[in-house]
Amino acid sequence: MDFNIVERIKASKDRFINMTDNNQVNGSFDRYQSLIDETAIYPAAGTGSWIALAYVALGLGEAGELQGKLKKMMRDDDFILTDEKRNAILAELGDILWYVGRMAEELDVDLSDVAQANVDKLLDRKSRDVLKGSGDYR
Repeated sequence: MDFNIVERIKASKDRFINMTDNNQVNGSFDRYQSLIDETAIYPAAGTGSWIALAYVALGLGEAGELQGKLKKMMRDDDFILTDEKRNAILAELGDILWYVGRMAEELDVDLSDVAQANVDKLLDRKSRDVLKGSGDYR
């Protein structure tokens, strides 16, 4: 398939991720989660079993592929991000999003709820001036 992923993202930027004025994540994540459901072809897909969870967790290794593309850009291309490399990185990001969406589905939770909980956590940390630092429960 020959397409420019940057143009596709720009054309649909409001379809999947939206923040309203009151810091609420809308249902676009849930729509995405629903759409990818029909592409879930792996052992025990949709069962929430340890087999399905393990498969999806292993798929998050796609993040390593994204890192590899960045590393090679640093090593081989003098830190120059070409349109071709940007498209490749964005394609990997889409793969990562697919596995995140599937993990939420296997855990029987809406992706928008995961996103909202993350926004709430980050805004709480910001209000307490603890965005920097380490530890999950700071």
